[in-house]
Amino acid sequence: MNLDLSWILLGLPAAFILGWLASRLDLRQLRIENRRNPKAYFRGLNFLLNEQQDQAIDAFIEAVQQDPDTSELHFALGNLFRRRGEYERAVRVHEHLLSRGDLSETDRQRAQHALALDYLKAGLLDRAEDALVKLEGTPFQAQARLARLANCERSREWPQAAEIARQLEDAEHGSFSSRLAHYLCEQAAAHLAHGEVTQAQTVLAQAISTAPTAPRARIELACLQMQQGQAAQACVTLEEALSACPAAVPLIAAPLTQAAVTSGRTVSVLARLQEIYEQTPSLDVLEALVTLQAAAGTTSTRDWYVHHLEREPSLVAAAKWIAGEKLEHEQFHPQVQRALDHAVKPLTRYRCAACGFEAKQHFWQCPGCQTWDSYPARRVEEL
Repeated sequence: MNLDLSWILLGLPAAFILGWLASRLDLRQLRIENRRNPKAYFRGLNFLLNEQQDQAIDAFIEAVQQDPDTSELHFALGNLFRRRGEYERAVRVHEHLLSRGDLSETDRQRAQHALALDYLKAGLLDRAEDALVKLEGTPFQAQARLARLANCERSREWPQAAEIARQLEDAEHGSFSSRLAHYLCEQAAAHLAHGEVTQAQTVLAQAISTAPTAPRARIELACLQMQQGQAAQACVTLEEALSACPAAVPLIAAPLTQAAVTSGRTVSVLARLQEIYEQTPSLDVLEALVTLQAAAGTTSTRDWYVHHLEREPSLVAAAKWIAGEKLEHEQFHPQVQRALDHAVKPLTRYRCAACGFEAKQHFWQCPGCQTWDSYPARRVEEL
């Protein structure tokens, strides 16, 4: 009994000493790790500020390995992967965050949004849609709806895009009436592709009602009426467009001229366009006036080019006027005309105001940046 008690008396101090040594070792190890973690983190931040993304990723990976519970490091690492185009690795990082049970609700929503962006950048639209839908009712709801709207536009799902646009408008995130009209015009084009003329006319009428000041629906309705042999009705539609959409007059002038000549309303349309031109000169309206005067039998149509040059300098108008002139050295006229025509080609294009993409024809949605209504109605020379 004495032997047992002596062992206990000897063991208690030894256990105390061993416990104290273990705690000191744990504290020392903790201090070492705490010193090491910030160093790796700040080293990665320094690389990132110097645009050295490869070294930054290596540093952040080291920091994450040393402290796998730090969510901020995971977010930084996932965003870096996405910026570098390594979408699969970005997805793995954000999915790992979502699988953690200790993640706060705010960080969970943030990780869900980051995962949706990964899928969008990777072009996985179906997965992106599923991830974005889960953000309804969160602080990321507006951003998610805008991303879903762009997603629907890319996949040409116009009814669904219209529904999301209405939700955004109801939530007071801006007016989407013009974009809704574009969606209806796209649906009308689909009806026409299947030979459904009546349905196309109904949808275009709905588009005009949705956005009365947007020119596209009226122009496309007039073109459809021309195809159906209703030139007089097309002329009325386009004359209404002149009043409703004054900024789009250069786009309306050409189809209006064709409808006026076909329906025999040359004189009245000529007077209307001449009045508009005197207030706001335009190359397209100028060309429409020349065409209408020629159809009316006027011989001095080319005087309009001189009149335009008196009001403002224009290489396009000068080239058109010279095309019908007799030069002193007429044998060189073809070469001079070719040079002028080559020089004015870039000036007759349309340029996107959002990204600068230039095209021969006018687009309602820029093929470069996918922005709606970013092409002004005027040519490059007039900007």
